[in-house]
Amino acid sequence: MLGPVSGTQAGSNGRGVQGMRRTAAAISVLLVEDEVMISNLVADCLSESGFLVHEVATADEALRFIKSDANVDVLFADINLPGGMNGAELAERVRELRPEMPIVYVSGRYKISEISPLVPRSLFVAKPYDPNDICALLTRLTGGRGAPT
Repeated sequence: MLGPVSGTQAGSNGRGVQGMRRTAAAISVLLVEDEVMISNLVADCLSESGFLVHEVATADEALRFIKSDANVDVLFADINLPGGMNGAELAERVRELRPEMPIVYVSGRYKISEISPLVPRSLFVAKPYDPNDICALLTRLTGGRGAPT
């Protein structure tokens, strides 16, 4: 499980499915997390499970990535992010651009009641969480296309 972690801003990094059997149906996840240690841990777990992971550290970077027409199947975003836009605001903007994209909000600071209402087709996950549970959740949210086993 992830516990409280402090770090600095993570750089943008697109991770492929290193060491795994990649299929045409690999789920592409946009991971928006500014805590380097958390981002690395979650990205590694997702990648090892067969997901295609794109890491960014701010909502602005995430929005630029989405607007680039990059292949993204699900948005996984922390609420508390540096810069002018938080994860909840990012979710609203992404919902306007991609109405069907599943969105997962995560936070160790805020409760769901503090960010409600959530955008349609979204879920809230409180930190700490088990990255393996996130893999299962993302597989379910994307219609069970799933990562290779």
